[in-house]
Amino acid sequence: MATYKESGVDIDLGDKCSAIAYSAAKSTFKGRKGMMAEPVVDEGGFTGMMDMGDYFLVQNDDGVGTKMAVAEKIKKFDTLGYDLVAMVADDAACIGAECISVSNTIDVNKLDEKIVTEMMKGLEKAALENNIIVPGGEIAELGDALNGYVWNATAVGIVEKHKVIRGTNIKPGDKIIGIDSNGFRSNGMSLVRYVLKQKFGENWAFEKYDDTKTWGEAVLAPSIICCSAIMDLHGRYKQKSIAEIKGVVNVTGGGIPGNIVRVLKKSNVGARLNNLPETPDMMKKLIEFGKVPLADAYRTWNMGVGMILISNDVDIVQEAFKKRGITTWVIGEVTEGNKVEIPGL
Repeated sequence: MATYKESGVDIDLGDKCSAIAYSAAKSTFKGRKGMMAEPVVDEGGFTGMMDMGDYFLVQNDDGVGTKMAVAEKIKKFDTLGYDLVAMVADDAACIGAECISVSNTIDVNKLDEKIVTEMMKGLEKAALENNIIVPGGEIAELGDALNGYVWNATAVGIVEKHKVIRGTNIKPGDKIIGIDSNGFRSNGMSLVRYVLKQKFGENWAFEKYDDTKTWGEAVLAPSIICCSAIMDLHGRYKQKSIAEIKGVVNVTGGGIPGNIVRVLKKSNVGARLNNLPETPDMMKKLIEFGKVPLADAYRTWNMGVGMILISNDVDIVQEAFKKRGITTWVIGEVTEGNKVEIPGL
């Protein structure tokens, strides 16, 4: 039986360390008390806010994680830019902020011009498609201090104060809308790699997934970036909203149950997710190969749902995503209490 902990990742320890890091971060907030860019405390939020007068400046960081290790195995780096942008720009969108820039850092033992070119072409394409600029970055060649590439980014966004999505007006009966993930995005890759290595050995990435692609190519499916569709609905800076969005969830580490509570707890409500999409074939196979407990799969992977919106303007929301070629489903509704119910778990 394979679990995320067996693959080398301890979610509970990660949560504890995140709490330590945020506590330390909050202790710095007093340094700008009463000044421009005074920080705003948002427990469990997906991005950090700073008060700039009539708007908030937001900032958050993330990276492509060990999805990079898969790319290195099969020498395919051209889609990783979509994963990088999705991880940070979609976090900014969780409070209604428009991501305006993404800077990035590449740490590597030994540089390869061809690899960096592919990475940057993907980032350029993803950024242009979402009206995001890349104002700068840093590349560090670290020799034997590192093995391979590490690619991280910082997103900067803006949101008018009256348009912040706080999650504080969510009520029982509100509809919960799931957004297609197109695969794993950049979370849970350690368990993916662990299971496939156990099943096929070191060269698992070259094993056939189906008649059209290998397992490595399947796992590298680029993330769907949702921030622009959310901005179509919520309105970019100085634009009007066309739908009321009460909450936005980025289904990152911790999966659906671990992330949706970050928003629901702000209104002290729960959720009944009784209409989730069928588990993607790739994840079904991994659950079977590794005998992964379903509860662990839901805490590790997105199970086909990359982001979640809470809104009663269902038709408007779904039409906006459809225009951008993104599949959505009404996956449940908000309930009384603070329990998240997923049938079968």
